[in-house]
Amino acid sequence: ANTFGIGCLKREYDQCFNRWFAETFLKGERAADPCGQLFRRYQLCVQKAIKEKDIPIEGLEFMGPSKGKTENSS
Repeated sequence: ANTFGIGCLKREYDQCFNRWFAETFLKGERAADPCGQLFRRYQLCVQKAIKEKDIPIEGLEFMGPSKGKTENSS
């Protein structure tokens, strides 16, 4: 069993995203994803675990929003 995301808010993020996707996005509403901050915390936790376990991460830069993309929607 893959337990890599355990302890890094994976369940909380998945629940938040699935609720937003089903209740907002699929109904045609294009409101911002309310789970973005939770995703960033989850992503940082996973990145820390990757470093601690010395796992090679070449090619994993695709995870999350593009760093070159700016979004000024507020």
